[in-house]
Amino acid sequence: MNQSLMSEESMQLMEARIPELAGSAFKLAYWQALTISGTVMEARHGELVETTAEGTVRVIRSIAKPTPVRVGEKRVRASKA
Repeated sequence: MNQSLMSEESMQLMEARIPELAGSAFKLAYWQALTISGTVMEARHGELVETTAEGTVRVIRSIAKPTPVRVGEKRVRASKA
């Protein structure tokens, strides 16, 4: 059984790239959605907005402000009991 182990340093280097890779994937998905459907819904400055491929931006409604979460903190959804 040939099993290659990753060093802690190489694992940390790969993990450090996650935000960069996620940002690139998000941008690609955004442009693909505009290309395919012609519109994208997104949250901007406390509002839900629709952006079209032509550049038109339409406010759909106001939304709740984001909940701040510290790094490493776990959030649990309140039960609906």
